[in-house]
Amino acid sequence: MKELPKLELHLHLEGAAPPEFIRELAAEKSVNLTGIFDEAGAYRYKDFVDFLRVYEAACTVLQTPQDFYRLTRAVLAASAAEGVIYTESFLSPDFCGDRDLAAWRDYLAAIEEAARDAEAADGIVMRGIVTCIRHFGPDKAKETALCAAETAGRFITGLGLAGDENMGAPKDFAYSFDMAREAELALTAHAGEWGGPQSVRDAWQDLGVSRIGHGVHAIQDPALMEALAEAGVVLEVCPGSNIALKVYEAWRDHPIDRLRRAGVPVTVSTDDPPFFHTTMSREYENLAHHFGWDLPEFAAISDTALDAAFCDAETKTTLRAKLDATFGDLS
Repeated sequence: MKELPKLELHLHLEGAAPPEFIRELAAEKSVNLTGIFDEAGAYRYKDFVDFLRVYEAACTVLQTPQDFYRLTRAVLAASAAEGVIYTESFLSPDFCGDRDLAAWRDYLAAIEEAARDAEAADGIVMRGIVTCIRHFGPDKAKETALCAAETAGRFITGLGLAGDENMGAPKDFAYSFDMAREAELALTAHAGEWGGPQSVRDAWQDLGVSRIGHGVHAIQDPALMEALAEAGVVLEVCPGSNIALKVYEAWRDHPIDRLRRAGVPVTVSTDDPPFFHTTMSREYENLAHHFGWDLPEFAAISDTALDAAFCDAETKTTLRAKLDATFGDLS
């Protein structure tokens, strides 16, 4: 599956940090990360809330723009090795200068430089989605949205909302999303991972997003699925993440195939791949094994991802040529 060209729309930059990369940085900076790795050296967490704790602990070693340059190069090299030709990564000003706009510009410059170097070296294209962290609250989200609005352009193309779905409601973040909309940024929000179908409906209607991160619990509401399909709202589905976090117990229980068959636009991503012991190729292999997906299905989700991507028409034309070279008339 590594040979198939892939587009990934839901990847958290810090969450994609290989554990060995974080351990190396921790050693360089004399930061004690005791308790976040298991005996094999992988990230260790008990549940979703504990996952957030470990995630944020790992981020404490990412302290300078140069750290983020190195992180971005490492993440993009790993993605490119799995056949990813385009990736949209969630970027958090919370971890890049504590939402200070001047500091954020410095961190962003390092990330962009790494993205350019990765594109030249590995052929992978990256765009950034500045992401508010829900459990940090609406006020901090406004600062994050300002960072997004002030740096919107060819590289920063969207605003997102991630974090603990149990904290607050989507409408609490409407001001931030309105700010991003005025800056002509595209919009996405996590919902329907831990919340039910109403959480998907609320994120879609209250924030005006064109994509939903995860959204899998829409499967519980046929009327919602029909509405999403009719409106073309795209779900950024991360099956391996959902299974690792016990949203679903096993691949056979995951609704991605049922959502697709119901006409809901779906894409496939890894979310935080080292945390969930997955890669884009492994996601494809599991989809093929459990649901019988083959080239037509992979061509279709690539088409959906390309249409939904938060990038300019010129970039989409280049990516289309790469997809057509593999999928041809199947696309």
